[in-house]
Amino acid sequence: MPRPAEKSSPPEPEARIAACFFVSGDTAPGFAPRVLELFAKRNIVPDEFRARVVGGRQSIEIRAPGMAPELAAYIGRCIRQIVSVERVLVSHEEQGDGA
Repeated sequence: MPRPAEKSSPPEPEARIAACFFVSGDTAPGFAPRVLELFAKRNIVPDEFRARVVGGRQSIEIRAPGMAPELAAYIGRCIRQIVSVERVLVSHEEQGDGA
């Protein structure tokens, strides 16, 4: 005999979650391309990318919608292995429904 389905709120669809990456480190010519390569290899196109250099330090902000938290954490670990990277913060934000 089948068991009745448990009532719970449905999980938040991953498409409504955006992964946000904040990366900083030494200024180096290949810094930004190496970071972006990790997204390109997975066919992920961020909807926001900002890079700036201030006082010999480079910082990058990336926002990628629809990314599973596990994949975001993995990419964060990969970014940490890039030479010149000193700090990587990964967070998630809920996207509006556009209504």
